[in-house]
Amino acid sequence: MAESAAVARSPIAPTPPVAIENGWEVSARRSAADLRITDCTPLTKLLVLGPEGGVFGIPFGRAERDEEGVLVAGSGPGEWTLFGPPGTGEGLAGRAAAALPPDEGAVFDLTHGRAAMRITGPAAAAALARVCAVDLAGEVSPDGAAFRSSVAKVVTDVVRDDIDSQLSYLMHCDRAFGQYLFDALLDAGAEFDIEVDGFAGPGI
Repeated sequence: MAESAAVARSPIAPTPPVAIENGWEVSARRSAADLRITDCTPLTKLLVLGPEGGVFGIPFGRAERDEEGVLVAGSGPGEWTLFGPPGTGEGLAGRAAAALPPDEGAVFDLTHGRAAMRITGPAAAAALARVCAVDLAGEVSPDGAAFRSSVAKVVTDVVRDDIDSQLSYLMHCDRAFGQYLFDALLDAGAEFDIEVDGFAGPGI
């Protein structure tokens, strides 16, 4: 009997209906609500450490997409987080390693060690502000801003990454806090009628 393919699972319980997307168990729910939250844990997530001068030309505190659509966030001095579609870890790690100077830096795959989620819609900043003390005003945290903060008392990396001119924040935290943070954001967005929107590839 042939063995069934392994299925990866997020720490965030998928909202029914449930489907398999790129080897991950995900919610297949589709929402058109003005404020939506999506479990983005299946995204490939790489941590790249390198010279502080900049490997990708993206400074600490900023995020941009490269020519292949990978989101690169300057998450610390000499530290970048790369987000790509599910299942692209090996190729993306090879590209990242090639960008590093010889014998300098390192690349770590955080895909299964970090939970990720995205909150999108006009009220995204207002909902997030209920659980995060960072000033989310456009002048202070414009599209492309990247920062690490306490969100619902969880150390969280936040990237403002607007989608089709819609306000959107991509967040990731330690896997162990994924469900808690997701639930806290649902609670923070309740007055804005937030709904779960299932993950759909490529997802970034």
